[in-house]
Amino acid sequence: MLLAFKNHLKEQFPNVFEGKILLAVSGGVDSVVLAHLCREVGLDFSLAHCNFHLRGEESQGDEAFVMELADALEAEVFIEGFETQAYAKEKKISIQMAARDLRYNWFRELQETLQFDYIFTAHHANDNLETVLINFIRGTGLEGLTGIPDVNEFTIRPLLPFTRKHIEDYAHLQKLKWREDSSNDSVKYFRNKVRLEVIPKLLELNPQLLESFSKTRNYLQQSSELIEDYISALFPKIAKQEEYGYSFEISKLQSIPNTKAVMYSLFRSFEFTEWEDVYDLLESQPGKIVYSKTHRLIRDRDKLLLTLLLPTEDKVYEIKENEEVVMLPMGTFHFEAVEDFENSDPRTIFLDRDKIKYPLVVRKWQEGDYFHPFGMKGKKKLSKFFKDEKLSLPQKENCWLLCSNDKIVWVIGHRPDARFAVKDETKQILRLSYTP
Repeated sequence: MLLAFKNHLKEQFPNVFEGKILLAVSGGVDSVVLAHLCREVGLDFSLAHCNFHLRGEESQGDEAFVMELADALEAEVFIEGFETQAYAKEKKISIQMAARDLRYNWFRELQETLQFDYIFTAHHANDNLETVLINFIRGTGLEGLTGIPDVNEFTIRPLLPFTRKHIEDYAHLQKLKWREDSSNDSVKYFRNKVRLEVIPKLLELNPQLLESFSKTRNYLQQSSELIEDYISALFPKIAKQEEYGYSFEISKLQSIPNTKAVMYSLFRSFEFTEWEDVYDLLESQPGKIVYSKTHRLIRDRDKLLLTLLLPTEDKVYEIKENEEVVMLPMGTFHFEAVEDFENSDPRTIFLDRDKIKYPLVVRKWQEGDYFHPFGMKGKKKLSKFFKDEKLSLPQKENCWLLCSNDKIVWVIGHRPDARFAVKDETKQILRLSYTP
C-alpha cells in the first residue's frame, strides 16, 4: 500500500511533497494509517485533533492517544475541544452536522493562521460508497452520485482510492495501534445504518461492489465535468453581469434544450433547493421570488435576476460643506464649482449652489418619498417614477438619494430634482459627479 500511496500522490498531487500539510487525526485506524504513510513518504505535516466531548472518557482517551501518536511521529500537534451539543442546539442542526462545521471551521482557521498549504483527511473508498448511497436514498443530482471529491479547495483526500480492507491490512502488517470509536457501532446514526446494514447486503449480491462503484464513479465524474464545461461555455452567452448580480433573459433560457437541467446546473452552486419553484419562475408573474440561504432569484418582466441576500441598509451619510471629494460605501461624490454647463452623463448633474443647504444627506429611498423630476412639471412619487422607468427590484433596492433639508436633490444615477436645477438667475453652478 505504501508504494501505491506514494505513486498516487506523485500522479495526482505532486505539489504536496513541497508543501506544508495539516493532517486531521481522530485516532481511528484510517487517520492513523494516513499519518504513518505521510511520514514514510517524507511529507511535512502536523496533526490536528478535535475533541467533540460526546463520549466522555472515551473522547479524552482519543485526545491522549493522538498526543502520544504525535510524539511517536515527531510531529507537531494541535488539539481543540468543542461544546458540540450546545452548538448543534444553537444552530438547530444534527450532532453530525455540528461536528462537521466545527471541525472544518477550525481547520480553515489553522490553515490561514499558520499558513498550511493543504489539509489532509482520511476518507477512503468505503466512506465514498456510503456517501453516494446516502445521497441516493435521500435524493440527489449527478454531483451527489459522484461522491466525495478528491480535492475541495485546499482539502485533499489521498486515501479515496483505497478500501477499508487495504487500510486495516496495512495497519495489521505494520503492527500499528489505533482507537475504536464505539459510536461507529450504533445504528441510530443514518450513516452507520447504511454501513452496517445496507452495504453488507449489497456485498452479498456483488462481492466486487467497491470495484464496480469505483468504475461507475469515474464515468459519472467524466459526465459531470462535461456538463460543467458546457455550462461554462453557455454562461457568458445567456448571463449578463449587473451591479446587483446577474440577469438571465427568459426567452434565451426557454430556447435552450433541456431547460430545467440547464437551470439546475446554473443555479445549484447558489444553494437553491426548491427546484420546482425555480423552474416555475419562467412562467410566473413578474415579482415572484425564490430564496436560497445565500441568494434569491427574482422574476422580472423578461428576465430572471440573481442577487445576493444582503442585510438591509438603513444607514444615513452626511456630506459637509466645502468637501470636494467624498467617499462613501456606495460610491464617490466629486463636487466642483464651474462657470457653465457641459455635456454630462446620468452620473453627473449641475446644481444651483445657493439652493443647497448643508449638510447634504445620502440615504436609501423610502415609501412615500417624492420629488420634482427634472424635465417634468409637478411632483412625482418615487415608487411611480421607478415603475415608469421600469427599474427592477434590485435596482430599486440599490437606489440612493441625495437630499438637502429633507428635499430630494438627486435620485442618484437616474434623475435630478428640478427645484435645484440651474436657471438663468443662478449665480453659482455646482457640478456633482458620482462614481459607483
